Amino acid sequence: MKIIQFEKGKVISYGVLNNNIINPIVGNIFENIKTDNSTAFDISEVKILPPVFPTKVVAIGLNYKDHAAELGEELPDEPKLFIKPSTSVIGHDDNIIYPTMSKRVDYEAELAAIVGKKAHKVSVENAKDYILGYTCLNDVTARDLQQKDGQWTRSKSFDTFCPIGPVIETEIDPNNIDIYSRVNGVVKQSSNTKNFIFPMFELFSFISHIMTLLPGDIITTGTPSGIGSMKPGDTIEIEVKGIGVLRNKVVIVED
Repeated sequence: MKIIQFEKGKVISYGVLNNNIINPIVGNIFENIKTDNSTAFDISEVKILPPVFPTKVVAIGLNYKDHAAELGEELPDEPKLFIKPSTSVIGHDDNIIYPTMSKRVDYEAELAAIVGKKAHKVSVENAKDYILGYTCLNDVTARDLQQKDGQWTRSKSFDTFCPIGPVIETEIDPNNIDIYSRVNGVVKQSSNTKNFIFPMFELFSFISHIMTLLPGDIITTGTPSGIGSMKPGDTIEIEVKGIGVLRNKVVIVED
């Protein structure tokens, strides 16, 4: 099932997407999902919004074996966590704003999990039951500021630095799925989540033993090899097979 959040006529709603047709959801996506099959919209008639508005985005610093090899780093013993603020979240076709204080801004293709219910100290075996589904995410990073600061808060936290979407897919295997990034149509990253250092449910359990996760929160799982820079005017696409394509354009706005 593909769940989409959209705006039509200034009304924000959730729906189930099937062959570009949206049937609105009645009630809460975190409970039993029921659709209003008497109403339908073509996806071209609506504005696609971020699939959730989270309280936090919990991210992993290094989680692909091919990326670790690319960087010449040893595999970590535990996941390396950081947080992106909720104000960094944007949706499909929204613009990524290139900050004037940075000279290098990178794309990072990632698979993200959407928390489906409150989670605290969840076991690996039960983690799947706490995940609503999965979406595409671009962990946009001001690489020069990351290197300058020695920690990652500023470089990861600019407004628009967390594009997500376009939908939540509830029926994929998160530990064996193809993932890509493209810049202006050219493939830059191509991998599979079977290259995870820490599989999805292990990550979820580990994080839930550190902080309570709330419905709609996002866990994003790290990026594979092939990260690189983007510049104003570029169009970035993040594709996760079975979910879809997240597309954003990079723009610069003078302060």
